[in-house]
Amino acid sequence: MLAIFFGILFVAFAVFATLPAGLDWGAEIIAFLKGGMPIAAALIGLVSFFIGIADLKDKAEAKKEEEASQAND
Repeated sequence: MLAIFFGILFVAFAVFATLPAGLDWGAEIIAFLKGGMPIAAALIGLVSFFIGIADLKDKAEAKKEEEASQAND
């Protein structure tokens, strides 16, 4: 219950901070997002690359096991 309260509180603060009648941090938030987006894209791309390599290795291993099981039959 406490987590829900804090979640709502933080979302309300984020909305209040971006409103012109509130803290008017909209421009700073957009600048932060513009600066962080290339870094986030690079990290997501790197993780996706390593997941792709692991997937290829798993498929090759599964194929070898399938061929070995067919050879034993």
